[in-house]
Amino acid sequence: MADWIFMRARSCLEQHHFDNRLFACPVGGDAAHGEADFLAQFILAALFADGSSGFIARFGKEVIAILLDGHALVKLEVLSDDATLFPNMPETIIAAKELVADGFQVMVYCSDDPIQAKMLEEIGCVAVMPLASLIGSGMGILNPWNLQIIIDRAKVPVLVDAGIGTASDAAIAMELGCDGVLMNTAIAKAANPVLMASAMKKAVEAGREAFLAGRMPKKIYQAAPSSPSGGLIGAK
Repeated sequence: MADWIFMRARSCLEQHHFDNRLFACPVGGDAAHGEADFLAQFILAALFADGSSGFIARFGKEVIAILLDGHALVKLEVLSDDATLFPNMPETIIAAKELVADGFQVMVYCSDDPIQAKMLEEIGCVAVMPLASLIGSGMGILNPWNLQIIIDRAKVPVLVDAGIGTASDAAIAMELGCDGVLMNTAIAKAANPVLMASAMKKAVEAGREAFLAGRMPKKIYQAAPSSPSGGLIGAK
């Protein structure tokens, strides 16, 4: 089963040219092994702990230093509980401070609270990664307003880290101005993962182009015909 899963993952990555891969290292559980070596165009180690930054202080820095083999980029998750996988923000801030102080470039999973996202940036995190909805829920962008505030205030990349369910969710995130989206379940649990990966790639590209193009202003109760209303034949 594991070989089949990795073969499907490889197919999605190779056919649709995704650039960033994720190598997960759970702290306080069984460490990930080498099955995912094929993913390493560049390896982004994901360090996640269940509820306490203390695991990171005792084990995490040594583990990720070995995995990264001299590279500094790491993704940090400190989870609150198994039911929601919501980020434990007080412990996340503690862990981020420790890792940044030790020279790691931290991309951090966080809530969609603009104040806490800014705090993580000011600590020195190189990217903030707010959830759009719960990990694995597929509920999409539940609070685009908070996400927009985070994007508008951030001076580091903003990547949606959880909740993407289908291609339109990815497009919305990119249209808002996100620098990228992280996804797993939306592709892995699709009826046709390879086809969904293709859809996600197109959605990300379309959303980014729409953001760069700049959408028209929204007008409430104000119709504005695109065809000229003056100079019509027979007009008085």
